[in-house]
Amino acid sequence: QVQLVESGGGLVQAGGSLRLSCAASTSIFTINVMGWFRQAPGKQREFVAAITRGGILNYNDSVKGRFAISRDNAKNAVFLQIASLKPEDTAVYYCAAAATSIDSSDYRYWGRGTQVTVSS
Repeated sequence: QVQLVESGGGLVQAGGSLRLSCAASTSIFTINVMGWFRQAPGKQREFVAAITRGGILNYNDSVKGRFAISRDNAKNAVFLQIASLKPEDTAVYYCAAAATSIDSSDYRYWGRGTQVTVSS
């Protein structure tokens, strides 16, 4: 069982930046795919970004160039750097672990999320 705890969310102005963190309760070295998702009010949860143990990346087209996912296996952590925030980025951001592939939305473990609110 892997517990994931997100942090780093908050209220920021449009154009600002945030770095979201996801701390895992166990080693993530053996977990191939880690990812981030988000859910805006009234919308379905959507894929944001994923990273494999070997560093292969996958992004939702809508965030390419502004979001950067990374992982630190030694610290059992995954990060999401967000730049040039837009009001439409407002959502609860979820960390997820252990997908079957980098383009899958079927993850075994999920965090409870961290709120990101972008004011215009």
